[in-house]
Amino acid sequence: MFAVIKTGGKQYRVAADDVIAVDKVKGERGEIVEFGEVLLLGGDTVQVGNPTVGGASVAGEVVDQARGPKVIAFKKRRRQNSRRKRGHRQEFTVVRITEILTEGRKPTPRPKAEASPPPAEAAVVSGEAEQAPQKPARKAKPAAKKPAAPPKAAAPKTAKKPAKAPAKTAKTKPASKGGKKK
Repeated sequence: MFAVIKTGGKQYRVAADDVIAVDKVKGERGEIVEFGEVLLLGGDTVQVGNPTVGGASVAGEVVDQARGPKVIAFKKRRRQNSRRKRGHRQEFTVVRITEILTEGRKPTPRPKAEASPPPAEAAVVSGEAEQAPQKPARKAKPAAKKPAAPPKAAAPKTAKKPAKAPAKTAKTKPASKGGKKK
């Protein structure tokens, strides 16, 4: 049996044990969420909603709350020195569909799995803590460098060279007196 559900303005075709990523839905990891907008029920007998199927719903377990990749919105108006750059990461929820409910039934509560500690903590709890390789100790900084050598004695200044004589200016031709040639 499958169903078509609507959530977040989108439609999804789902069946039991499907894992889908939908727009963010409230709920912690392991909680049961219920989708009430069922547009179509398929299987032996197909039920089409007008717009939804009455008394039908889909139950799912929240697997994870995550964020999508960064999308960059860059706007530029050429020759106007105008630029705007914005980034956005869409939040979404990963849901495992547990069951498709008809005739107004409620979802069956599932026993919550015991949260297992991360691997590093698990080793400490069991008493088998391994010694992680430690970084070697940093070497001491070398002693300060020797002070700079005293400046050398300044060389005696030499007398300035005499300035060059002004260059002779070239004689210019007198301006023509006739204007346009015929």
